[in-house]
Amino acid sequence: MIHAQVIGSGAYSPERVVKNEFFEDLVPNADEWVFSRTGIRERRFAREDQATSDLATIAARQALEAAGIDASEIDCLVVGTSTPDMILPATACIVQHNIGAVNAFAFDVNSVCSSFVYALEVADNFIKCGKYKTVMAIGADTYSKILDFEDKSSCPLFGDGAGAAILRATEEDKGVLCTYMRSDGSGWPLIQVPSSGSRKPVTAETIAAHENTFKMAGKQVYIFATEVIPEIIVEICKRGGIQVSDIDYIIPHQANVRMIDFIAKKCGYPKERFLLNLDRCGNTSAASVALVLDENLRNGTIKPGNLVLTMGFGGGLSWGGLLIRF
Repeated sequence: MIHAQVIGSGAYSPERVVKNEFFEDLVPNADEWVFSRTGIRERRFAREDQATSDLATIAARQALEAAGIDASEIDCLVVGTSTPDMILPATACIVQHNIGAVNAFAFDVNSVCSSFVYALEVADNFIKCGKYKTVMAIGADTYSKILDFEDKSSCPLFGDGAGAAILRATEEDKGVLCTYMRSDGSGWPLIQVPSSGSRKPVTAETIAAHENTFKMAGKQVYIFATEVIPEIIVEICKRGGIQVSDIDYIIPHQANVRMIDFIAKKCGYPKERFLLNLDRCGNTSAASVALVLDENLRNGTIKPGNLVLTMGFGGGLSWGGLLIRF
């Protein structure tokens, strides 16, 4: 049986560090206010001249170096993002050009914060069908470009970043073992940028009303997340024929530490085995799982043979997970 094995990863966080005190104009004692509600201490913002493809390109080059392969060996490049450089062309095509992946076809996937997990699902299926050997999946977002900095309920939550993983066909019993992907379109209004496309094109009026910025119904999204994360864990264990205790680490979407506390107690899974960068990076949307994956592969936390569950949830509504043997 063909499996999709992770052979290399890369990541990039912009140089600009934005601490919670940045939001003092919005809320008094911003550091304590943000940290107590989310677990976030700081995040990174891209420069004005940096676009999503710039971050993704650096992560992609790091992944190629880690894998020890040339960009010409990539058959397909998938970028998961909800903050593309522009509405068209695909950001993936820009990254493909930047890294010289001349033999790849490239396209974007937008499942908001689930985008990297969805990109991994695409890569896994392309490889398992036997048609392609090597696929690069990238999660990258620059939410600092679309935040409403007058909305204290959302703007302190997000940061920018990019992460990449290269998957290659193997007949060994490792790589992506099973997956679980879902979406519920009835929840689409909960996370949106109202004026950003064909339904409500950007105008001077929509800009004045801040409708061209990110909007989220925080309470409803929290309820959604705490329902679907246990669902992902249960379904992945069922499909993988394992117990939750067999999982060495869980890499969840980095949204809110309170969610992680709740899920750890509900599922009986040790909190210290949830791998997090939330305190240092904030919610980096599509990049969050990819950033944590790369960090823990490079620092040696994730070792050969480890069983890791990567999972995301976000707008759409969308959610899903992949069980990976390293």
